Amino acid sequence: MHSRGFVSIRGASPVPYPPGCYNDYSMQVLQAGQHKFIYLELDTETVTSVAKQAGFEIKVQDGARNLAADLTAPGRQSPLLLFDAADPANLGWFSRCQFYVDGRTGAVMQTPMTLANQLDRAGKPQANSVRLTITKELPASYRLPGKQPLTEQILYQLLYNFLTALTRTGVAVCGASVVRALSGRTES
Repeated sequence: MHSRGFVSIRGASPVPYPPGCYNDYSMQVLQAGQHKFIYLELDTETVTSVAKQAGFEIKVQDGARNLAADLTAPGRQSPLLLFDAADPANLGWFSRCQFYVDGRTGAVMQTPMTLANQLDRAGKPQANSVRLTITKELPASYRLPGKQPLTEQILYQLLYNFLTALTRTGVAVCGASVVRALSGRTES
């Protein structure tokens, strides 16, 4: 229930929210004029735990509108499975992948995440490291594939699946080369 700037959670005392914010189906919704936004309240400890479960070391920078994570797979002998989807030699990877990255923007398609390469001092992509940014503010109409609404719990599951794909099944880079492939045939 929403009343006078407080949100009542079942069995708990009212929690104050800033004006224009209210809790809707256990997620925070911000309203700015005519616009409504979902605001994900991500727990950095949970994000860190999810990354560690998937086999990554993580450094988190929590900002007001996004959460950025530098991820490294330290004991990995081979590069992360980030491959060029346009190369016919990588067709086997492409048929197994669950996630696709827009190579021009780094957007992980149909998710609130953006991926970037971590570069070494010579400007080459590091084979075992990436930077992942998670957007916290999304339009209220935002839905995942299958019209599933996004909550913090679903995002943690999505994050785990994405990180596991980077180490086991592969993630396809589609399009231009802002995000560069790390596996498969990487030269065009």
